[in-house]
Amino acid sequence: MRILITADTLGGVWTYTRELVTGLVRRGVRVTLVSFGEIPSATQSRWMEHLPHLDYRPTAFKLEWMQNSASDLAASAEFLCQLSREVKPDLVHSSQFYYGALPCDVPRLVVAHSDVLSWATAVRGELPEENEWLCWYRAAVARGLQQADAVVAPSKWMIEQLSHHYGRLPHASVVYNGRNPALFHPSMHPRDEIVSVGRLWDVAKNASLLLREEMPSQVRIIGADRHPEFQGRPLEFAEVRPNVHLEPFQDERTLAATFSKAAVYAATSQYEPFGLAPLEAALSGCAIVASDIPTFREIWGNTALYFHNNDARSLSEMLSCVISNPEIRQQYADLAFDRARDRYNADRMVDEYVELYRAVFATAAVA
Repeated sequence: MRILITADTLGGVWTYTRELVTGLVRRGVRVTLVSFGEIPSATQSRWMEHLPHLDYRPTAFKLEWMQNSASDLAASAEFLCQLSREVKPDLVHSSQFYYGALPCDVPRLVVAHSDVLSWATAVRGELPEENEWLCWYRAAVARGLQQADAVVAPSKWMIEQLSHHYGRLPHASVVYNGRNPALFHPSMHPRDEIVSVGRLWDVAKNASLLLREEMPSQVRIIGADRHPEFQGRPLEFAEVRPNVHLEPFQDERTLAATFSKAAVYAATSQYEPFGLAPLEAALSGCAIVASDIPTFREIWGNTALYFHNNDARSLSEMLSCVISNPEIRQQYADLAFDRARDRYNADRMVDEYVELYRAVFATAAVA
């Protein structure tokens, strides 16, 4: 089996890709990986050193959600068609909608990690104002989804959003994301520290909620403060309290160590099709205090504690309850760890994708 996989290097999709590609290669699947967005740093691509048979093709083509990306998408589609003729994959597995309509005679699977319309309705409460770029984006996403042989999302909620904004998807299914538990360290003794990960410029991650009220313990907010499309000055915030520390992006090993020393993970997102950072924190032994949004309810059920979405006071009160009660904190840390290990591990995710690939092959052969 040979799979051509596309990814981007700007966020959680790269982490997802690392787990997927590593699992596939170790199962004997031949993988050609193409990345878009930015050429990854040496730190980002270090995981490939252990996969000598991986065929990796980095590019810097723009992504769909970026402004003025139409010409890049057309050029990258032509690049993928040429590459497909070269490597002759059995299937194209794309983390971009556009390539669901790739004009090549190969089955195509599209994974919907997020999209602009569901982001806007969750964060702004309404669709963006119509303009030329948005019309192009909506049409490109709909075409990719409708022409793909299979559509996957990391939550039922995301499937519902896609169907609502782009039309019914008869070939859609859910494959929950997964992480390798061996990469995390739940045995260390936690401090009374609260941690959260999120790009500070991204109102969807809503990390600035932790700045609006007094929090009951030390808070560390991990994440870049610059938008990848802009080179301006860092975002400015209102008062940053003495117990809140704004820290830059951390590599995977450093972040795993940060999680292992924390007591609670604050999942503040207003929009989250899945949420890898809370999963990583749960595998590290953190209790999860999450925004009460549909995805977190779907993913974590009764193994997390919830605060009212976008309500800083509610967040502070729930964190105070958890920090001040070690028994409750440990109870929810254990619940979240067990759910993360059992339901959202990388082996389960990769096995489900292999099964789906075979189903798509079978359907394509009949057609």
